[in-house]
Amino acid sequence: MDEQGNLYRYEWKFLIHEEQADLLQRKLTPFLSEDVHASDGGYQIRSLYFDDLKNSAYTQKLMGVYARKKWRIRIYNFSDDKIALERKTKRGNYIFKESADLTHAEFDKIMDHDYGFLYEREERLCREFYIECIANLHRPKVIVDYYRTPLTMEEGTVRITFDRDISAAVGGFDIFDAALPRLPAQQPGTVVLEVKYTEYLPQLIRSLLPTEHQAFTAYSKYCACFEAAHHIADPTAGISKTNHWQCKVQ
Repeated sequence: MDEQGNLYRYEWKFLIHEEQADLLQRKLTPFLSEDVHASDGGYQIRSLYFDDLKNSAYTQKLMGVYARKKWRIRIYNFSDDKIALERKTKRGNYIFKESADLTHAEFDKIMDHDYGFLYEREERLCREFYIECIANLHRPKVIVDYYRTPLTMEEGTVRITFDRDISAAVGGFDIFDAALPRLPAQQPGTVVLEVKYTEYLPQLIRSLLPTEHQAFTAYSKYCACFEAAHHIADPTAGISKTNHWQCKVQ
């Protein structure tokens, strides 16, 4: 918990092979529940990430800055049933996510650089995003697509997700257009395993996860998709010298 009383969660990430993911999912299923929002085992996530003119969120990730944040607008299954403005704050291996719902019309206003309504919203998150857009010139950078299989456990508020087919959607920033071309941003045959928990991680679950000999990864979907897509529009847009499949901070 930070000085504002925000409760941070632990976040671990592993980059594992598809075969490992399938086996681990079968082992975990008897002890965890399928997310109530998942249909046929999972759902498609699409996130539009924002960054400033210096691409600070991107470069801070590569530099391994301890405290950093990312802004995004997220939808599920290409639908406007739920549109969420989100800020993900990270401190080392701890994360805190804030969210505010948007309407389709409000999303369109943001894309038209009409930010005034954000300042009028009651949520502090919206007003702070207004400042980011006006003062720090936050603008859309890349669309991140992937398919997520989520499992949850009430004890410890555990959430384990398997993310596949991570790609950058290019050709526009219309997040509701399922036909946007995509560029792969994930090594073929791999799955990003994310483990999040607040209070504690039950030993039973811990014992089933990848061992300590399989190092945590600093893989960032935003970072990987930024690198996969931005060479198309601007070859000097801060592209790192790392392999974008991994996007690791050593």
